[in-house]
Amino acid sequence: MASLTPISQTHFLFNKPHLKLSSPRTETCFQSSFVSKRLCFQLKAPVFGRMPLKNTAVVAATTTEKPKKRYPGEAKGFVEEMRFVAMKLHTREQAKEGEKEVKEKEEEAVRKWEPSIDGYLKFLVDIKLVYDTLEEIVEKASFPFCDSAKSGSLRPESHLSFPLDAEFRNTGLERSEKLAKDLEWFKEQGYTIPKPSSPGVTYSQILQELSEKDPQAFICHFYNIYFAHSAGGQMIGRKVAAQLLHKKELEFYKWDGDLSQLLQNVRDRLNKVAEGWTREEKDHCLEETEKSFKHSGEILRLILS
Repeated sequence: MASLTPISQTHFLFNKPHLKLSSPRTETCFQSSFVSKRLCFQLKAPVFGRMPLKNTAVVAATTTEKPKKRYPGEAKGFVEEMRFVAMKLHTREQAKEGEKEVKEKEEEAVRKWEPSIDGYLKFLVDIKLVYDTLEEIVEKASFPFCDSAKSGSLRPESHLSFPLDAEFRNTGLERSEKLAKDLEWFKEQGYTIPKPSSPGVTYSQILQELSEKDPQAFICHFYNIYFAHSAGGQMIGRKVAAQLLHKKELEFYKWDGDLSQLLQNVRDRLNKVAEGWTREEKDHCLEETEKSFKHSGEILRLILS
């Protein structure tokens, strides 16, 4: 009986389909008792290979988004961004983050620090006008279509759908009533209360205009006026009280409740407002910081006049 006995067997490497065979052909031979010669056949094995990885890498590189630019303080909320920019406008003596270079004339006046009662009264009157303006704007802000606007007694455009709603009323940071009490006390002591001067009048007008046309810029001033007084303002108040008022603490430097909590409440509300802003609107708000410092500084220097 004839028999077929394979002399060599084919190995197709099917268990490694991802590898490409170096030789696509495999030879298999048989011999039989009926045939004196050995028979050989060449079998062509299928080739398995991976898709080129080069193209995949290119796709991954082109579809990966660039890392989002992070702004200083952004992770903590927009108020922290405002604080960071404000600190940079201080001198190194005022704040460790300060970068401002002080002019010799300004620096000399501050270092001498020779306040007068008359100058201090000018400061209190002008800063009261600023707070009066801020608080009146906030009071009206949540009524974009009030009856007075419809009747024509107020310009409709002065009541935009402004982001300062009722949440910003009665924050505990308001200063107008406190300042009114202080000025009344000075009057009882026999001092003449002056009229508002140019720095206060100018700043008040600017705030009103911004509230009508530029909410983001207004927010910058709102933040810096209230928060600056809670920090550096208190230090100035203590110095003036020690030099001129026999250490009497004015109502201007008192708050009803825990000041740190009052500030945090306003921070949270401001952050919430800024969540609806674009990056461009946020940057515009931050750019207004220098103007805020300029006008507040002009009023503050009245103390030394």
